[in-house]
Amino acid sequence: MTISTISKPHERLAQILTSEMEAVNTLIRTRMASEHAPRIPEVTAHLVEAGGKRLRPMLTLAAARLFGYSGDHHVKLAATVEFIHTATLLHDDVVDESAQRRGRPTANLLWDNKSSVLVGDYLFSRSFQLMVETGSLRVLDILANASATIAEGEVLQMTAASDLATDEGVYLQVVRGKTAALFSAATEVGGVIAGATEEQVGALFAFGDALGIAFQIADDLLDYQGDSKTTGKNVGDDFRERKLTLPVIKAIAQATPEELSFWERTIARGRQEQGDLEHALDLMKRYGTLEATRADALGWAAKAKTSLGALPDNEIRTLLRDLADYVVSRLN
Repeated sequence: MTISTISKPHERLAQILTSEMEAVNTLIRTRMASEHAPRIPEVTAHLVEAGGKRLRPMLTLAAARLFGYSGDHHVKLAATVEFIHTATLLHDDVVDESAQRRGRPTANLLWDNKSSVLVGDYLFSRSFQLMVETGSLRVLDILANASATIAEGEVLQMTAASDLATDEGVYLQVVRGKTAALFSAATEVGGVIAGATEEQVGALFAFGDALGIAFQIADDLLDYQGDSKTTGKNVGDDFRERKLTLPVIKAIAQATPEELSFWERTIARGRQEQGDLEHALDLMKRYGTLEATRADALGWAAKAKTSLGALPDNEIRTLLRDLADYVVSRLN
């Protein structure tokens, strides 16, 4: 298959970055090995080999390639980003008591919660070993801050999850923590290691931040109107798990006292009955919150594309622009 016949921008990026992605995958397999605890590579491989897009490490490689970087530190940083991402997934599935991830059983279901938490800790440790090897304190600072922000976002989501007072500002804070922080760190460190200017590094951060927000809003919207075969989730999983995502937050903000009682019973108290999901969807359609959420996702994708203006005009920048369109094209 040639690049010209590949339609999706992340697939075209993967094609351009084939040798570097192979080096990343080799490094991941090497560093997730454990001489004394064979369960570590077993659990890690279950997620790492699950066939994900590897979008975050690809962003690091693309950001470095954007500036013509010819070293190998971007490979270590891309592996670092993937380890951080995998560690957070292992921990998230324990916290959320999830049974499925990317259409497959979760690690905590196949093994147990203890294994998932401890292997996640191991991957965080490995990620810090890798980033130190680049010898860049700036890179270490960016990724350490991102790791702290991700954890903070997860705790905020847990405390705000079923609180009907959660507004769009808190939601955005959660999304910036749990999703956008790693996107922006992934692009930022690629630029730093390649010697980009401060303005260009700032533009890469802005791109990753906006792309991550658009990505998460689109995911939250697809939970209510997506295809379960494509998303790997059942429609309404977030509702059943009492998660206050943007479509629901927008509906609650406009709710009548009677509708507020419905949201209080189903989300805040978790007393859900047959037909509640359908009623929730009716309320979201009544107030146009699904369309409003879609408009927000498109707006963040547009911000991501605008931020690219300060970066070198080449094939990689074009693909990053296309990627911003792609993450919200799933909503069409």
